[in-house]
Amino acid sequence: MGPVTDVLPWLIPLLVVVVLGAVAALLVPRMRRGTPPPPPVEGVERPTVVSTGSTDEGAGDEGAGEVSTRSSDEGDGAPAVVVERPEPVAGRFVRLRDRLARSGSPLGARLLAVLSRDHLTEDDWDELEETLLLADVGAGPAGELIDALRTRVRVQGVSDPAAVRALLREELIALVDPTMDREVRTDGAEPGTPGVVLVVGVNGTGKTTTVGKLARVLVAEDKSVVLGAADTFRAAAADQLQTWGSRVGVHTVRADRDGADPAAVAFDAVKHGKATGADVVLVDTAGRLQNKAGLMDELGKITRVVTREAPLTEVLLVLDATTGQNGMQQARVFGEVAGVTGIVLTKLDGTAKGGIVVAVQRALGVPVKLVGLGEGPDDLAPFDAEQFVDGILG
Repeated sequence: MGPVTDVLPWLIPLLVVVVLGAVAALLVPRMRRGTPPPPPVEGVERPTVVSTGSTDEGAGDEGAGEVSTRSSDEGDGAPAVVVERPEPVAGRFVRLRDRLARSGSPLGARLLAVLSRDHLTEDDWDELEETLLLADVGAGPAGELIDALRTRVRVQGVSDPAAVRALLREELIALVDPTMDREVRTDGAEPGTPGVVLVVGVNGTGKTTTVGKLARVLVAEDKSVVLGAADTFRAAAADQLQTWGSRVGVHTVRADRDGADPAAVAFDAVKHGKATGADVVLVDTAGRLQNKAGLMDELGKITRVVTREAPLTEVLLVLDATTGQNGMQQARVFGEVAGVTGIVLTKLDGTAKGGIVVAVQRALGVPVKLVGLGEGPDDLAPFDAEQFVDGILG
């Protein structure tokens, strides 16, 4: 055989190798660029998220199977939240009193104008009573105040403007009742348990905002706080509460979906607070009033499961001071079903109806403990009868 024939046995395999190598060189980079990521693992759910706030707390314990907790530094490298330092509570009194005085409430001015007249007639006394009723003081308290003023004006013959103001101030303070215990009880009822504050009220009253502001008050008092987002029915309620918590370095326990069991969220919040040694757990609840029986069942269940971990130390009802008699109806329903121990009045600076303080205390037999006088994060302060009356009188 000739030379060509001798070369063919090894030349043909060599050509095949060269061709395959050239094809591979062209295709491999394209395949690398087009390779999709591996498919996600089926059946693995993200745990119920919770938590914002200080990262030195543990991941928490799982509670009723509905929620769990994690530290905020377990995320994907998001920048740390700047933690704010709330204003001390003691510095709020004078500022809030002045804001109430500047709010333009005509109640005090009208009362002083009538009482300063030289000779008070029956029409004048009727005008005074009407002014009190329009301010939502309520018929019973209004009648009591008029009777007291009648007697003192007749006996003392008061006519000097300064004396009239002092007299009215004294009687209004008595009506608001400075002897009521207005302390918000946040100390644990038993050794080793946090104080547990349940916050109730209808949507639109500023309930969730009040929980966030109350957390700021407690942080300013150097208390450690856990928030429980048990309002699982209003869209974005948990997000709103978590935002409030993150601003002051406070953990928020929440469900991973809307409509989850509120009692399970509340239970896990208290359990987490107990496990981490928190001073106070604040639980925000759903503000629904579709029917009294449903509300009673829901709040009753929350109370039952929470008290397995720690006793309730406070049940605060949040009311919008601008709603007048409608707010009173809400107060009566919650008073019957929730065991309310204190009242928070919001938007008190935007209304002439400051008399609701008196009316709601009389209706429920419990004190107004906190008031909101503005939209600022630190515009929540303990209620003080004398400061309130001074604000009304200007």
